[in-house]
Amino acid sequence: MSEMFGFDAYSPKQISERIDQVAVVKVQLPFLSMLMLGILAGVFIGLGALAFVLVKSDPSLGFASSQLLGGLVFSLGLILVIVAGAELFTGNNLIVMAWADGKITTGMLLQNWFVVCIANFIGGVGLAVLVFLSGHTEMNNGLIAEQYVSIALNKTSLSFVSAFFKGALCNILVCMAVWMALAGRSVVDKIVAILFPITIFVAAGFEHSIANMYLIPMGILIQQSAEMQVGVSVISWSGLFYNLFPVILGNLFGGSVLVGLVYHVIYCRAGRGENK
Repeated sequence: MSEMFGFDAYSPKQISERIDQVAVVKVQLPFLSMLMLGILAGVFIGLGALAFVLVKSDPSLGFASSQLLGGLVFSLGLILVIVAGAELFTGNNLIVMAWADGKITTGMLLQNWFVVCIANFIGGVGLAVLVFLSGHTEMNNGLIAEQYVSIALNKTSLSFVSAFFKGALCNILVCMAVWMALAGRSVVDKIVAILFPITIFVAAGFEHSIANMYLIPMGILIQQSAEMQVGVSVISWSGLFYNLFPVILGNLFGGSVLVGLVYHVIYCRAGRGENK
């Protein structure tokens, strides 16, 4: 279809083939390379989250404006991952397609997910510590710090069910952004493909586990340092993992099952899916 209309882009069928090829390379990365690329991805997504909080800390913006603009600048995170190169757990959920095709083993798949997720956590928390020590949160008369605490409190207060489904919806859009970025042949193509899905998932308030690995620790560090209290609730490190467990499961379900395996059935299983 892309050739029919003159689009200089890979077709969906070709994207599925490219994912299989990329997946084989990803799972065979040396441990140190996988770890360091995962740390970079945690930092990159954290930088996108930092930009989001900057926008949200401006009280002059209306709700819709701040959500949409915040989502737009958050897109920086995935743009850095895709263009600069890094290993992101949520995007790597798509490599389940190569597993379903028999190109990689279950052990390879799970090892990649585990190592990359831990590395993303190190990157996200590490960035939070650096940003906190820099004094960045004192900007805008402390409103940035207040926004971090408010965001972290809201995230750690989510019910398991809400966090799971917000995680699933988030990673449907994240994996679609990655899928469409793989259709592009230029940096501009990739950036444009990423912007809209990421903007919408953030604006809709869905949950991204790797972003939360930056946002919630920032809220904890700020609150512990300034002894800030929001209502009667206190953000704790246990609250971070209370959020991450269902969100990671939701991200896995949305990205692996609702995107990866669905496209596997359409384009790969039993030779289906001609070039469309």
